Amino acid sequence: MRFPSKEIVEQVRSQYPVGTRVELVQMDDVQAPPNGTKGTVWGVDDTASIMVRWDNGSSLNIVYGEDKCRIIHKE
Repeated sequence: MRFPSKEIVEQVRSQYPVGTRVELVQMDDVQAPPNGTKGTVWGVDDTASIMVRWDNGSSLNIVYGEDKCRIIHKE
């Protein structure tokens, strides 16, 4: 696996600041929460993975370049 550059890590951190609400679109993990599960970002690690506390209790990260989520905009 090739790690993302510092610039990409900072870009992901600015796009997904702590407290951002997200919805899982796709995760390639047998223990993944169901697609559509919502959660709250609590950080972005040095590999640009988004650390999420999922509403269902899971804490699996959104792996940069592999998994997909979308930001839930407040209405």
